[in-house]
Amino acid sequence: MKDTRYIIKMAQDAKEASRQIANLSTSRKNKTLLAMANSLKSSKRSIILANKKDLRLAKRKGLSQAMVDRLTLTESRINSMVNSLRRVARLKDPIGEIIQRRRRPNGLKIKKIRTSIGVIGIIYESRPNVTCDCVALCLKTGNSVILKGGKEAINSNIAIFKALEKAVARNSLPKASINLITTTDRRAVSVLLGLSELVDLIIPRGGEGLIRQVARLSKIPVVKHYKGVCHTYVDEAADLNVAQKICYNAKVQRPGVCNAMETLLVHEDVAVRFLPGMIKEFKKAGVKVKGCAITRKIVKSVKPVSLKDWSEEYLDLILSVKVVSNLNEAIEHINRFGSMHSDAIITDDKKSAEKFLKEIDSACVYVNASTRFTDGGEFGLGAEIGISTDKIHARGPMALEELTTYKYIIVGSGQIRS
Repeated sequence: MKDTRYIIKMAQDAKEASRQIANLSTSRKNKTLLAMANSLKSSKRSIILANKKDLRLAKRKGLSQAMVDRLTLTESRINSMVNSLRRVARLKDPIGEIIQRRRRPNGLKIKKIRTSIGVIGIIYESRPNVTCDCVALCLKTGNSVILKGGKEAINSNIAIFKALEKAVARNSLPKASINLITTTDRRAVSVLLGLSELVDLIIPRGGEGLIRQVARLSKIPVVKHYKGVCHTYVDEAADLNVAQKICYNAKVQRPGVCNAMETLLVHEDVAVRFLPGMIKEFKKAGVKVKGCAITRKIVKSVKPVSLKDWSEEYLDLILSVKVVSNLNEAIEHINRFGSMHSDAIITDDKKSAEKFLKEIDSACVYVNASTRFTDGGEFGLGAEIGISTDKIHARGPMALEELTTYKYIIVGSGQIRS
């Protein structure tokens, strides 16, 4: 396979480049990031034209409206990418940060400092803005990056990458600091995942099927985000007007993303007052609602929900609804069927809020706010490389700190161990 040689050579070059960019000064990294922002801005027209090619193919293949939305690049979304690059440039550089220091009784001075990981491979689907976010965060942390986007966004990804690549060249960084696999051959992923001596970390972004396949095939450590089965629980002590606004936003504002609500849980004491109006608003927005027996008794038009639906990541205008008898049942349901991504409680009861925060085993847990805020940019992290539902190394939105590792620096004055 011709692509095997091409990808191996790319990884070899990326490894070499990683040793150089790991030691770049903060000012040089920031200068390159700002140049990338300017290059992206001036390439807006060509990027939108490339994106239109992908959209035409997506519609021809019958992709869902939510998937088409994830793929679409507008002038506003490109401006957001430009602003993201500028925000990352303004963020504090984590490389070299002293995490911990101590002096031993024998006089040894020990420091634990943040360092770059090396070469990071990112495999992703649909959203072309990921190309920009990943390049920005990897450059800021001194990591070289190998990107493998999905074939549905190939034209958009190439156009964005070309704009970013110009800034790398203009600032005399190693060409292989940033890399894009342009073949749409699926075997390319298998080749990349086998290069354990050249690539240090793999981060997959996309549907559960892609992520499980990557985790199964990879000989390289993988940070995973299997899926986002996000819940909102409307408590008996909730302000129902606030609850309606939050639930609507969590489901409707952008249903095709991992932090959108997939299941709504409602306390039985407020269900009759809350659900009819809430479901009416959902249906106006085109949401297909499935519900438990109690929900269907309250709102007759609701379709029945199945056991499988409770753990389903719809990524579409579809919602599961369950009426629960108390907070404990809500917590039990979320911990059983959720994906440890993002879950919210709407309540004015402080004790209920504290219990929910303590007992929900998810990366992001909210009180009186939409799960749609689980995002690196919204958290003030500049951008994100993905949202991890793992518990080791990284959890939740992954930004600069999560793209670093550490090493120990030990300074002595002739000490030997007895």
